[in-house]
Amino acid sequence: MIVARPRTNEFKQTGQSILEVALMLPFLLLLLIGVIELGRYAYIGILVGNAARAGAAYGSQSNVQSVNSVGIQNAAVNDFQSNGQPGGSLTVTSAVSCGCDSSGTVTSAGCTAATNPTAGTCAAGHWVVIVSVTASGTFNSLFNYPGIPSSLSISRVASLRVNVIG
Repeated sequence: MIVARPRTNEFKQTGQSILEVALMLPFLLLLLIGVIELGRYAYIGILVGNAARAGAAYGSQSNVQSVNSVGIQNAAVNDFQSNGQPGGSLTVTSAVSCGCDSSGTVTSAGCTAATNPTAGTCAAGHWVVIVSVTASGTFNSLFNYPGIPSSLSISRVASLRVNVIG
């Protein structure tokens, strides 16, 4: 009759695997938290960029709306809030510039967007009015990391041509 004896090496290998996992677990958790924080930072950056584009889209509808800074700010903040972010943490500024477009090259001609530029005063091409919206938000990290600030400022700019008749 043959009697089976337990394999002692099998128990040693199982214990070694558990020890390796226990030693690596803190590093894996730290890596996971870093990936989550990086994803959150990118998400807030995308939301701030989308808010800037929403404000620029509002301002690009007409000359009157291009200088309506309150309407531009409301459009950007509403877009930011619709994604679950507090609207008070977003700062929005807008600026309008215009010039003469000649074959894709825009030269500043001293016009103002509040006045409706006409093609007659732009001999080489046609007038273009551009509204630029800058949105700035703040990213707050979940934890305090040594050497890294707990909040970072994120700023994005969006520029669109205004629909000008003439």
